[in-house]
Amino acid sequence: MQRSPDFTAPRFYDDPDAALDQVQRIYQQSVDFLRKALHDYVDGADFHGVRVRACYPYVRIHTHSNLRLGEGADELGRQRLSYGFVAGPGRFETTLTRPDLYSDYYREQFRLLLANHGGELEIGTSTQPIPIHFSFAEHDHVEGQMSVTRRAFMRDVFDLPDLTAMDDGIANGTHEPGPGEPHPLSLFTAPRVDYSLQRMRHYTGTSPDWFQNFVLFTNYQFYIDEFIKLGHAEMAKPDSPYVAFIEPGNVVTRRNGLPPQPGDELGHAPPRLPQMPGYHLVREDRSGITMVNIGVGPANAKNITDHIAVLRPHAWLMLGHCAGLRTNQQLGDYVLAHAYVREDHVLDEELPLWVPIPALAEIQLALEAAVADVTGVAPNELKRIMRTGTVASTDNRNWELLPNNTPQRRFSQSRAVALDMESATIAANGFRFRVPYGTLLCVSDKPLHGEIKLPGMANHFYRERVDQHLRIGIRTVELLRAGGVNQLHSRKLRSFAEVAFQ
Repeated sequence: MQRSPDFTAPRFYDDPDAALDQVQRIYQQSVDFLRKALHDYVDGADFHGVRVRACYPYVRIHTHSNLRLGEGADELGRQRLSYGFVAGPGRFETTLTRPDLYSDYYREQFRLLLANHGGELEIGTSTQPIPIHFSFAEHDHVEGQMSVTRRAFMRDVFDLPDLTAMDDGIANGTHEPGPGEPHPLSLFTAPRVDYSLQRMRHYTGTSPDWFQNFVLFTNYQFYIDEFIKLGHAEMAKPDSPYVAFIEPGNVVTRRNGLPPQPGDELGHAPPRLPQMPGYHLVREDRSGITMVNIGVGPANAKNITDHIAVLRPHAWLMLGHCAGLRTNQQLGDYVLAHAYVREDHVLDEELPLWVPIPALAEIQLALEAAVADVTGVAPNELKRIMRTGTVASTDNRNWELLPNNTPQRRFSQSRAVALDMESATIAANGFRFRVPYGTLLCVSDKPLHGEIKLPGMANHFYRERVDQHLRIGIRTVELLRAGGVNQLHSRKLRSFAEVAFQ
């Protein structure tokens, strides 16, 4: 016997707010049903012979013409934006989750679809089950109260996460709908989104609700230490544009003069930092800054960007250290990546090496302008402290020890000016997931020229450069925000038959 919420018939909407309200009703009905059933299960109720199932809402649009109607379209239907429209006539749909978290995002995607294609959006209940683990409330841990036997029996009663519903075929460009199946509207299905929201909480120690639309990645805790100082300094300013600063454990510091909000008291500093701790300078419109210490290595870089991508940020930037490969570079010089040599290997299956990873002009210009603003060096003199060129990323931290100078030869042939372990991965996953990306590194050693990291040199370097480098990253975000986020979502990142959602 299957138990499910009362069926909600599909309805049609020509208003994005009304469509979003219906998505919220269906989703909330489903998760309330699952939570109630789970609490009953934990309390020992008899579920033998019972299957509990509730499903995600979906949005669907039918289009009958190649013509696009929306704002910014010319007489041929060509759009100013690189998203918000489907590729041609047909049926397009996607499942949806967490409309509380994605309300502004969903509303804007709905608005653009209606503006560009007219007609109506169909909102209904899909046949895709919500895994019971993805229905838990933020601080709900009832599963931990059950015996081992009772937990094992859950699989017979509730839907558990199904990895076949979470692959990245749409984002990778390998998904092909079967006969009669709709085309996708979004890069990510609802189960894939929920999976990543759970992973973000695990790896960063903070709720996905706190993540902002501009993300800084670093590979050193020194940068995080400076970001924490800056965050608390902003909270001491009554006129700061930021309203809260969040640390691992969902520890909330509100801006001076702002009262605590319900739920703030639930945050507690963890006994130890998570694997990739996250920190958030929050603005009311989510256009603040999230910073994550991804640690060392391309596997970490891929892991966290695989998950943060589902939040559809406006941009992510890598601020880290690198090995300078040219004789005329000095420790503390900056490297602005305009191309990448990918020897990280973690994305070879998802994104073949023959795929180029282009530099994005808007990001490059903002990074260059930020370097000039923060350092005080005139734009025409920036070459003294910053080199623009190719960055190579490797998965071998001790590449210098390989015999026969093989890596050095390849780096020379590629014209690489710097080497690290994360930047190409972050840029490649930005390309893959259509998230604008950029890289500004700081030279911390020159192993090809005998200047290797030593404790005394490193301490001096960190004192001299970390604060400045971080402020350049923050200034870059300010410039990108002021320039308007719509310009960031470049057509360079979109494929032939692209999904409509940004």
